[in-house]
Amino acid sequence: MHRRDSGSGIVVDPAVRDELRDNIRPTPWRNPVPADRYGLVVVGAGAAGLAAAREAADSGVRVALVERDLLGGDRLNFGCEPSKALVRTARAYAQMRDARRYGAAAPQQVEVDFHAAMERVLQLRARLSRATSPRMLMEAGIDLFFGHAMFKAPDRLDLDGVRLRFDKAVIATGAEPDVPDIPGLRDVGYFNNETIFGIDALPRRMLVIGGGPLGCELAQVFRRFGSSVIIVQHMPLFLPHEERDAAQILSVAFARDGIEVRLNTEVTAVRRVDGEIRADLRSDDYVTSVAADALLVGTGRVPRVDDMGLDAAGVRHDAVHGIRVDEHLRTDNPAIYAAGDACMAHRFTHVAEATGRMAAANALRGEKHVLSDLVIPWCTYTDPEIAHVGLYVREAMRRGIAVSTSTIPLHVVDRAVLDGDDVGFIKLHVADGSDRILGATIVSRCAGELIGQVTQAMVNGIGVRGLARVIHPYPTESSAIGAAARAWCREHPVSPRNE
Repeated sequence: MHRRDSGSGIVVDPAVRDELRDNIRPTPWRNPVPADRYGLVVVGAGAAGLAAAREAADSGVRVALVERDLLGGDRLNFGCEPSKALVRTARAYAQMRDARRYGAAAPQQVEVDFHAAMERVLQLRARLSRATSPRMLMEAGIDLFFGHAMFKAPDRLDLDGVRLRFDKAVIATGAEPDVPDIPGLRDVGYFNNETIFGIDALPRRMLVIGGGPLGCELAQVFRRFGSSVIIVQHMPLFLPHEERDAAQILSVAFARDGIEVRLNTEVTAVRRVDGEIRADLRSDDYVTSVAADALLVGTGRVPRVDDMGLDAAGVRHDAVHGIRVDEHLRTDNPAIYAAGDACMAHRFTHVAEATGRMAAANALRGEKHVLSDLVIPWCTYTDPEIAHVGLYVREAMRRGIAVSTSTIPLHVVDRAVLDGDDVGFIKLHVADGSDRILGATIVSRCAGELIGQVTQAMVNGIGVRGLARVIHPYPTESSAIGAAARAWCREHPVSPRNE
């Protein structure tokens, strides 16, 4: 039997709710009796901390994992996994409305069941949480502690009065939402990535503050569910780090979906008037006001490094950059390393996992993995998706690197045309004088999947000529990567004397 979750209006299967609770923060919970000394203590059980703890346990090291709040961190509870569940449901609604484009009969009326969508998020979180449950961690040989860790010495921390001594430690406390200083914001209330997935009803009007990946993804999701959505971005463009032609394609997609984007605009104040939120906006000298039923703040995240006694451990840190580490992820204290969002500029789950493993390997086995060797792809999961790896042309130019670019538009890719998703491109950046791939940008409904092929080539030193020799099944969008590589080869033929 289902019931509505207290205070949320979401229909919840009690078994699902109980399983999720038991997997992320079981109650009651009794911490284990600590060992006299641990080979590794990991602070934070998000993506980075879990990866570090498992790396240590697999190496046969006695490891303790300390979590202040919820197992799984942002990925499971506030970030990638719940947001992508909603992205998929929102896409289904968009496809139903656009069915005629695919030669199908469109429903006369598409009724949105927001509660069902949110229940699906809970069901998927419960399912995915099994892999990082306390039972699985204990079976892996990890001592799991819940509580507030405070470093008291370079090789010791206290956990609610219990002392944990260690040979090495990894700090993986993640990041938290950055809240802008807007008058009235805290008084009227707002959502961010840590609270939006507990929203109790679909808002009729949503104002999104911030045009980064989080703001763009969720703006499109809520618009497709039926909310009226405005994005306010203080910069002259949204997704400011992406290539402009990629962002322009997304801008057209937003206009198609009915999302209003206001650039060069700041929210100067918010207040409640007659039961609704009023936000004052300023663009240059133009001042206006808009009404909303919900505010979503997506202005970025900052490292979570306060209130841990890092000074007592000899770990240098600040509120903007987080924990200071060297190329091997080691802090000023040679016994303590850091990983993930607490120290990295690239705050992605896959980066957190990679650096968690790296920190543990370097700390425990004396390995010398370095951050500069990482080839990091990323993706913004809008429709279409925007994915990137390596250098942008502007970055290469700043470094004095000459670049040639090969671009294949999706409207010449057979599978993209057949699927009705032919807006976008695949772009390869190659170092002049060689066939070394410096970077790539892909705009496509499946860009996040496609970018992996280019990333794999870059990691393994496969040049664009090698990429051109890869045979792709037909018809697939991935064949466009080969097409872009072959187009570059045609423009840069190998001279006979070099063959």
